[in-house]
Amino acid sequence: MADNNKKMVEQITSMDVDFAQWYTDVVKKAELMDYSSVKGCMIFRPYGYAIWENIQKDLDARFKALGHENVYMPMFIPESLLQREKDHVEGFAPECAWVTIGGENQLSEKLCVRPTSETLFCEHFKNVIHSYRDLPKLYNQWCSVVRWEKTTRPFLRTSEFLWQEGHTMHATAEEARAETRRMLKVYEDFYLESLAIPAITGQKTEKEKFAGAEETYTIEPMMHNGVALQGGTSHYFGDGFAKAFDITYTDADNTVKYPHQTSWGVSTRSIGAIIMTHGDDNGLILPPAIAPIQVVIIPAAQHKPGVLEKATEVKDRLSKYRVKLDDSDQSAGWKFSQYEMKGVPVRLEIGPRDIENNACVLVSRVTREKKFISLDNLEAEVEAMLRQVHDELVDRAAKNLAAKTYEAHNFEEFTDIAEHKPGYIKAMWCGSVECEDKIKDVTGGVKSRCIPFGMEPIDTVCACCGKPAKKLVVWGRQY
Repeated sequence: MADNNKKMVEQITSMDVDFAQWYTDVVKKAELMDYSSVKGCMIFRPYGYAIWENIQKDLDARFKALGHENVYMPMFIPESLLQREKDHVEGFAPECAWVTIGGENQLSEKLCVRPTSETLFCEHFKNVIHSYRDLPKLYNQWCSVVRWEKTTRPFLRTSEFLWQEGHTMHATAEEARAETRRMLKVYEDFYLESLAIPAITGQKTEKEKFAGAEETYTIEPMMHNGVALQGGTSHYFGDGFAKAFDITYTDADNTVKYPHQTSWGVSTRSIGAIIMTHGDDNGLILPPAIAPIQVVIIPAAQHKPGVLEKATEVKDRLSKYRVKLDDSDQSAGWKFSQYEMKGVPVRLEIGPRDIENNACVLVSRVTREKKFISLDNLEAEVEAMLRQVHDELVDRAAKNLAAKTYEAHNFEEFTDIAEHKPGYIKAMWCGSVECEDKIKDVTGGVKSRCIPFGMEPIDTVCACCGKPAKKLVVWGRQY
């Protein structure tokens, strides 16, 4: 019997030896990204960009099904425009990149390279919203943004990254709040259904909310090593930006009112989440929904008569999927390792003996188990294995999340878990910033991830100070 745990790609550091180096090795060996001469800015290689294209296609369809329209805003923001919302600009000031020269001339006003686009959207909304009939405005933008990061890591933190940012305006606070929660649910469904990643969702604390927002909601998937990754956020702004930018509309009762605003976004950081949630010591494992290659066909003894012809016929029968037939002159063993490393969900092997038996072999990237099937049942068997890969990835990620989530009832328990057990900590909180700061300082970086939805209180007092608790909070270290 074959050893399904045997490591096939020796150039990848074991994740148990050095998780950070394992991550970098996978990114490089699977040809997802490369470094550029601009510090902190990465090059998307075709395979990595193809993953983003599939993510983009998936999310874009979800947004449009809810009535959102795509627009595009300028990449530059005049300083005076950015200054219109005080809390917002203060939140982004340390990360802003500025343009001061255009051509050979000093600019009369410096321009910020967009770190996010709330102010640009608000300037536009002021010009296009006049009546209640103009609402709601449901816009989304696919673009890149720049945030001058001190420490960078491919996909996780880069000075320039790709994302989508939704920006909507509504007549009432109730409508805007409903939109904020609705879009968080879109992200939750997307992570589970397309990325095979279950996650905790909830509301950010006041300290951790988005600059300028009244409420911030977040999706927090856990990586294989127990570290959190902020997978996406959805923000309710109230009418703060509307007032700052003097955006008003005339309601049906002929009164002038301020609209209420939301924004929400998911970035290429989601690719990092896929790598660190599902990958193993042999490289990537990609969920079928976003894999650039869902099925790779490896012909055995392809020089023999009829083998490539049959492999091509099999490929044509699977045209509804993203299929690659590798008929290169590399050895079959090399091909196995290559597509294992690239995380292709299903490998199909076919050779002369299989053809004689009207059969082929399917191999799951998750379990690496081989399944011998009749070509009469090809389409159904491939569909079943792709579904199985997705379900097994969800199950493994859910078990990792459950196994690395702990409860702390006092500060001694909290600090002990933080030091010795990587993962999430469920603990009650009194609501004070002082306790948040103390936890972060004493533990060396454990922060509030969110006030989770659907979790019952585990105690009546704050795990930090012992005073009456207000909320259950999930805490953890983050990328």
